Amino acid sequence: MTNTRIVLIGFVLVAAVSLGVAGQSTGAQGDVDSIQRLIAEYAKAVDTADVTLVKQIWSDLPDVSFIHPLGHEHGLDQVAQNVFAHLMGDTFSERKLSVRDVSIHAYGDTAWSEFYWDFAAKLRKDGSPLATHGRETQIYRKEQGQWRLVHVHYSGMPVAGERNGF
Repeated sequence: MTNTRIVLIGFVLVAAVSLGVAGQSTGAQGDVDSIQRLIAEYAKAVDTADVTLVKQIWSDLPDVSFIHPLGHEHGLDQVAQNVFAHLMGDTFSERKLSVRDVSIHAYGDTAWSEFYWDFAAKLRKDGSPLATHGRETQIYRKEQGQWRLVHVHYSGMPVAGERNGF
């Protein structure tokens, strides 16, 4: 293999890591590990519809927000009540959020993650199963030395096919 080819392959690999290929992370390893634990706690909060846990992992500053297919929540109280207590707790009797292909990017006191998820649940009203799949972006801020979630935007997987997914 020529030196030019080796340099080119090296450049492509560095560029792929820098651009945040799914599953790749950037930033200090301690920050990446902390955010990975926060994502695990977030999934646990979805699984349990635990509003107390939600309030431990989210910032309580007024600019907190959560965008989802059913609405747009502003502030920790709306996120805790409308997403976790009502949507997760009141709507489903069982929930399991599985997260995969996580990328985390931490820069100073700001970070974001992106990942894919699978959600399996049972509707409380009749016990019928529900399975959805999607992707999510989360934004974090370091507050008093601790990472806190400040924004979530999630959506289902894109619709493929002619005249779909615009």
